[in-house]
Formats: sequence, C-alpha cells, structure tokens
Amino acid sequence: MRHRTSAVLYPLRMSGAFLHTVFDVAAWLAAGAAVYWLSRQGLRFPAQSFELPYIAALVFGAGLGAYLFGSANLWLSGESGIARSVEGALAGGIVAVELYKWTAGIALRTGARFALPLALGIAIGRLGCYFAGLDDFTYGTPTALPWGHDFGDGILRHPAQLYESAAMGVFALLYVLAVLNRNAFAITNGFYLVLLYYGAQRFLWEFLKPYGTLIGPLTLFHLLSLSILLYAAIMLATAPKARPVHECAVA
Repeated sequence: MRHRTSAVLYPLRMSGAFLHTVFDVAAWLAAGAAVYWLSRQGLRFPAQSFELPYIAALVFGAGLGAYLFGSANLWLSGESGIARSVEGALAGGIVAVELYKWTAGIALRTGARFALPLALGIAIGRLGCYFAGLDDFTYGTPTALPWGHDFGDGILRHPAQLYESAAMGVFALLYVLAVLNRNAFAITNGFYLVLLYYGAQRFLWEFLKPYGTLIGPLTLFHLLSLSILLYAAIMLATAPKARPVHECAVA
C-alpha cells in the first residue's frame, strides 16, 4: 500500500479508505448470506468445516498468508510498508487447513461450502480495491483502451480490480445455477472449481499489474496463482465420483 502526504490527495485517500472498508464489510456480509442460502438448499456439507479448531486454523493461516504475501509483493515491487493480499490469504488458509486435517486425521474433503462465499466475497471486495485508488496498489498498468481509468495521477490504467470482480461474479452466477440444477459434481467439488477458476483468471490479470517480477515476466502472484491452480487440478483429478446430491453429504 502506498502512502501519500499531499494535502490535496488526503481527502481522496480518506474517501477511498472508507469505501474500501464499506466494500470489505459488504463482502463479508455477502459471504455470510451465501452460507445461509446454501443451508436452505437442502445440501449437507461436512460438519468439520464449522468446528472451532478448523475455523481457527483457517483464520490463522489466512491472516498470516494475507500479510506475508501482500508485504512480500510490495517489497519486491520496490515499495515500503505492510500490505494484505486476497490470494495470499487464500493460499495461507488452504495450507493451514490441510495441515490441520492431516494432524487431526481428517481425510474428508471439507471445502465445498466455501465455494460461493469465496467467489462472492472476492467479487464484492475487489470493488473496494478499485475505489481505494492508488494507495491500494491493485490497479493495472497504463493503457490506451477506452475504459482505462485515472486513479488520481493523470495516467489511464487498466481497472484490473474490475476485471477480477466481474470474473468472480460470473463464477458465482454459474455456481448458483449449478446448485439450483442440483449438479452433483459442481456442488461436491465447488471449492476446487472456484480455486481453478480463480487461479486462472488471476494469473492473466497479473500481466496487467505493475508488480516486480521474480522469474522472467512472472511475479510472486503469478507463481502463487500457478500453485493454487496445481492444487485445484490435483484435487479435481483425484475427486471421488460424485453421487446424486440427495444421497450423500457434500464434501
């Protein structure tokens, strides 16, 4: 996150920070509403994903990953300060939960209930990143395209936050349709499908970000996106055959 001291930009920063907070709260509320809506659809998700140790591992891993990867990307890009990352939180949460399940002897796949909340949360949360402007450091590189946006420095840039918001919104819509149509594979493997989709679209948008590179043209988040893609692909490839939704608990 960048910090400016200009008296002219200060009110804009305050407004952007406020809007970012508003959309962050809206994202959490939407995720909660998604959990409630899914609970009303007659689906039986694994109880383990609501147990206190599971939630504790998820929150700890997500928080650590968010700040670790967000700050590392900031420093690699030549910026100072502390930052958070949605993708870092996602990766940290996955690692923490998988480690917890391994130590607790839980072989059941427990992420299915989080597919829709995750997609909706990112779709809405990215709007907050867009309104936060330059300080959020999630904007795109300069562009001559007609929808380029001036975030306050007089340069038209890719509104990369809106690209990601729209992409995740599309997934959320498709997932809702799958639930309404009782698509057993999509419901049972929804979490890995959203990870696969998220990793793919995020990998593409990273080419439009002004971040420091690590390997060739690839940034830290390119590599993280590929890691999430690989994890999701392995989990989908090894997924047990989905039975009709009314016959089994959703994993």
